[in-house]
Amino acid sequence: MQRLSVPPAVNQFSHAMSKDKATALFKLLAKYRPEAPADKKARLLAAAEAAKDGKEVDSKGPACAIKFGLKHVTALVEEKKAKLVIIASDVDPIELVVWLPALCRKMDVPYCIVKNKSRLGALVYQKNATALCLTSVNKADEAELRNLEENCMENFNNARMTWLKSGAPVMGMKTQMRLKKRQIQIEKELEKRNQA
Repeated sequence: MQRLSVPPAVNQFSHAMSKDKATALFKLLAKYRPEAPADKKARLLAAAEAAKDGKEVDSKGPACAIKFGLKHVTALVEEKKAKLVIIASDVDPIELVVWLPALCRKMDVPYCIVKNKSRLGALVYQKNATALCLTSVNKADEAELRNLEENCMENFNNARMTWLKSGAPVMGMKTQMRLKKRQIQIEKELEKRNQA
């Protein structure tokens, strides 16, 4: 794989968020996990029982929660409601998410690329998740979110040079030796011409 030239749009997925920053991000995301399926079922059953008895019950889920799913995240980015977008680096096929960083850059929404789609999926009670986003957080976590946003803007949105560089191909050993011999031969010929 090292010998192939990789397009810049695909190569950016090889530069994931550093481990310490990813740990801080996942700590914040853990606070905003969506409602577990069992909890949601219990809440809806309680609301149905209350409605049956004629009582009024506010049966809304958590206000601040992680949004997930590619279509949902895309819609939130296009509406500029997303505060921070998290994309998995190991999505297969990569074409599913290869355009999402460009959309985030265009809409000026901070995004980051993290290493494991199953780690993202675990946050939202799924096997895998390609992309997540935060739309709002509690007052206590606003400073932490702002810090993460600035970090993502600096390392992903505004780091054009790192993602524009294509993955330069690495030549094989035979080719390297052939080029080295050719370079030595050219240098010898230049020496002969200079002496004559």
